[in-house]
Amino acid sequence: MRAAAQSTLAASTLIIGITAVGLIRVIFHLRAIQANLAATTDATQAVADLTSTVPDRLTSVNASLKPVRDFCDTV
Repeated sequence: MRAAAQSTLAASTLIIGITAVGLIRVIFHLRAIQANLAATTDATQAVADLTSTVPDRLTSVNASLKPVRDFCDTV
């Protein structure tokens, strides 16, 4: 009976050890993916900022150029 218990404990330890190593590898892979996603998100935000619409301050420029536009319409 003692040999059966020892072999069961050895098999259980081996299975638990392999599972633990697998889970630790998954943790490292998920951390790498998280870092890549953070970099991708930052890059996407930078592109969005660079390609955003014209700021509101240009409405005052358009208002200042309205007389020029009106003159061009008459020509």
